[in-house]
Amino acid sequence: MVFFSPSRGRMSLEQVVQDILDYVSEDTSLPYKLIVGTDSQLREATCFVTAVIIHRVGKGARYYYSKKHMQKMSSLRQRIFYEASLSLSTADMLADLLHRHGRNDLEVEIHLDVGLRGDTRDLIREIIGMIVGSGFDAKIKPEACGASKVADKHTK
Repeated sequence: MVFFSPSRGRMSLEQVVQDILDYVSEDTSLPYKLIVGTDSQLREATCFVTAVIIHRVGKGARYYYSKKHMQKMSSLRQRIFYEASLSLSTADMLADLLHRHGRNDLEVEIHLDVGLRGDTRDLIREIIGMIVGSGFDAKIKPEACGASKVADKHTK
């Protein structure tokens, strides 16, 4: 999986994890949130963007994103479930790499591109169940900035 950082360019997931660990070690007095979110944009094909954000609470953040193009996926349900599965897969790999580095304290939070308003409201329970059942915390809009802001920015 290839990621891009606005400040560091092309990176592997292992390099992303190392950069996150370096960033966190710069100021150990502050709390951090590690967020994964995916959004998609439907055009001739479907563009999926998965973002990984390390948020230094109250003091900014760094992010990395991976882009994937697939055949046109017209079904909203299918797209939302695929977004969630991409986030889940990325979160699982991140958690595993962090565990290998002895950092079990950085828990991954998954931001979902679903909310109480709009066509996705009927999917909330199923999607959250999938994420929470896999051992991760889940956030929906408007608290899901990882998907609705950061990933969305790069689907355009």
